[in-house]
Amino acid sequence: MASEQNKEYFNNEAAAYDVKHAKTLDRIVEEIQARLDFIGVDWVDEDADTGSVRLLDYACGTGVGEFTLAPYTTQCVGIDLSENMVAQYNARAENQGLARDEMYAYQGNLLDPNDPDPREFSGFDFHHFDIAVVGLGFHHFDDPALAAQRLVERLRPGGVLLILDFLPHGKVADEHHAASHTVTHHGFSEEQIKKIFEDAGAGKDFALETIGIAFNRATEERPEAVRRQVFLARGTND
Repeated sequence: MASEQNKEYFNNEAAAYDVKHAKTLDRIVEEIQARLDFIGVDWVDEDADTGSVRLLDYACGTGVGEFTLAPYTTQCVGIDLSENMVAQYNARAENQGLARDEMYAYQGNLLDPNDPDPREFSGFDFHHFDIAVVGLGFHHFDDPALAAQRLVERLRPGGVLLILDFLPHGKVADEHHAASHTVTHHGFSEEQIKKIFEDAGAGKDFALETIGIAFNRATEERPEAVRRQVFLARGTND
């Protein structure tokens, strides 16, 4: 299964991940923060110090999703298959002086078809989120539809599912690169993503925007390069 390949690959990548992808990650942060209104959560006002917004980031990696939206939330919870990514995430939070109840990540898997409610994630602390995020993780999942369903189940009524991933693109040619074996989907069309959201129960107010980030890598059909355009999709738990 892709989950084991993902875990091995990202365990190996964790220590250098942020440095290796710094420019891309910085651009993602800018694009997401420019779309707070599009995302549609009743964000916390930093100055008012009132309200509560709880965020769940699945396949959280080193925490780009949470650290992007952390200023507008009161609690961020990350979950990732890779224990090394989780360690990087938690070290980053600690270095920024954030308490465990403000930002913390756990190693685990919410997508086992045979375990719909893992015991370690069954309590209130892992449910009733205002927003659930997957940033560039869907194309690594065996079953993105199941992922959406499992995450929506952890939202409060009226919570938001937010997905950042690629539009359809050609197959990357370098099959010997370790990352190529972790990819199970070569992008998603708007129609595919909309259906995934609807089937998961988050089709209300569905919207998708293409954002100005592209990754260029060679493909078998086009050895020179392939343009992988990124989208941001949101929908409300109905």
